[in-house]
Amino acid sequence: MGDSRAIGVFDSGLGGLTVAKRIMELMPDERVIYFGDTGRVPYGTKGVQTIKKYAIQDERFLLSQNVKMIVAACGTVSSVAADTGENLPVPFVEVISHSVKDAVSQTKNGKIGVLGTPATIKSHAHKNLILKLSAKASVFETAAPMLVSLAEEGWCTPDNEIARLTVCNYLKDMKSAGIDTLILGCTHFPVFKELILEVLPDVTLIDMGVSAARYIKEFLNKNNAENRDGGEHKFFVSDKPVTFEKTVKIFLGESGENIKIDLVDVEKDEKGCN
Repeated sequence: MGDSRAIGVFDSGLGGLTVAKRIMELMPDERVIYFGDTGRVPYGTKGVQTIKKYAIQDERFLLSQNVKMIVAACGTVSSVAADTGENLPVPFVEVISHSVKDAVSQTKNGKIGVLGTPATIKSHAHKNLILKLSAKASVFETAAPMLVSLAEEGWCTPDNEIARLTVCNYLKDMKSAGIDTLILGCTHFPVFKELILEVLPDVTLIDMGVSAARYIKEFLNKNNAENRDGGEHKFFVSDKPVTFEKTVKIFLGESGENIKIDLVDVEKDEKGCN
């Protein structure tokens, strides 16, 4: 029978488009409804209760769009607010556990790095799961809050000196530690891959979007919930910053050409439900 409803994806900003992109690439017949909370980005520097409040609002909006699954394409939400998805009427997917499994299976020397937002690193979500799967592993965590802002501004290309210096500064301790695998613990971070590989050329990068997309494909297939009818993707944001169009293209690549993105106020929508 299948299920032609869309997959709902949300993030604190536009970084989650890297997850949406992986889903669209791996499952071209699936429809994606994306919400980026660009008006309140970043989540990673905020308190846990605020992050949970925002996550619940984002999830409610996607449910109003009649999605068949909700994906928290946000390392911060997946780290400290994944419990907000436990009682949803549709399956909920976080982006941490799948990337951790990939990292543990691919590391050769057991030295794994985690690059994330302050809230993600403070939660030790990746570290705890890595050590649960591999007690002998050594985990090196670094909070990189400035990378979120740089990504949202579109300052992430190899020729951007500010981005280059920032990446080098955040990775210096991991380089000294000799990690061979690095989890990009925020969905904004894949756009810095080229710069990261210049600093750590021999490191295996774990993209949470890739790991999550593989799991989603397997889940939908196993539950006979694949979309066999195709359809258009929909994109929503809570604000359109000045560099919006440029940044969308950076995150989505060619898929970002000429897409229609609508504004929505999730706080207003929530108040209307009370």
